Amino acid sequence: MLNYAPPTASIGELAYRRIRADIVFGRLAPAQRLKLDDLRETYGTSISTLREILNRLSSEGLVEAEGQKGFMVAAVSAKNLSEIAALRLLLEGHALAQSFTVGDMEWEGRVVAAHHKLALMEKRMLDNDRADPELWKRYDWEFHHALISACGSQALMETHASVYDRYLRYQMVAVIFRGEAAAQEHQILLDCAMRRDIARATEVLATHINACVEHTLAGGRLQG
Repeated sequence: MLNYAPPTASIGELAYRRIRADIVFGRLAPAQRLKLDDLRETYGTSISTLREILNRLSSEGLVEAEGQKGFMVAAVSAKNLSEIAALRLLLEGHALAQSFTVGDMEWEGRVVAAHHKLALMEKRMLDNDRADPELWKRYDWEFHHALISACGSQALMETHASVYDRYLRYQMVAVIFRGEAAAQEHQILLDCAMRRDIARATEVLATHINACVEHTLAGGRLQG
């Protein structure tokens, strides 16, 4: 998931994180051509470094390489959203079950703290204060990450984080906020975590993700 670069990060790493964030949060639009000269001015790094960054992002599914034509931001489609959502549910559901099984008091504390911030942010949004969608999604990520943080597999966590960002891009492009329904689902997931109710949590997680997909497709913002 998106995070802040450490103070010792190289110029190339900082540029990578900035470009990646701009793609995920929709500041670089789906299917937008990525002209190296323009990127060099915007992100302050060399053409060769930009090529490395864009190839790296291509391997993550966020950029498409077009051979001799260069690069473009990965396009979006209804089919791709459905595939990413299914993959997120598969990974997160498995990690959630493992986390619920072995989570300790420290894990419970992380889950409760993350939900507190998310619930406050959702309340603000329900009151029509939607000035900071990026902070909202950061808190959403922190809660879902906390739920699975005791799963015991770093590889699973890293794979989930990458898929989550691709899923998040659709939420930002389509400006998705399901309101009270999503907030209630987060509350139920918190309650399930405290009770270690894997079956109910898995059911709610599926509803949470699939309803978001349905909401997006119903809005008619995606084709194909």
